[in-house]
Amino acid sequence: MAFLKTLFIILLVYYLLKILARWFAPKIFSYAAKKTEERFRENFGDFANQRGNDEEQIGDVIIDKKPAKKNAASKKVGEYIEFEELD
Repeated sequence: MAFLKTLFIILLVYYLLKILARWFAPKIFSYAAKKTEERFRENFGDFANQRGNDEEQIGDVIIDKKPAKKNAASKKVGEYIEFEELD
């Protein structure tokens, strides 16, 4: 009888924790996400302000330099030698 009583208590505690987790887990995760966002903004928020806003708008594309053009035909690989078949 003690075994059944212990098993009943374990199952009752398990289901009680399961129900409480459904109610409070979203709130706990929301709180953790909010705290993580605050820490992220504290640590990395300064980088956005350090960059000068010299007539730059969000979404503007700025190209600092033109990429060097590579000419594959100018590379000298070697001399072409034609072979003849011998009979």
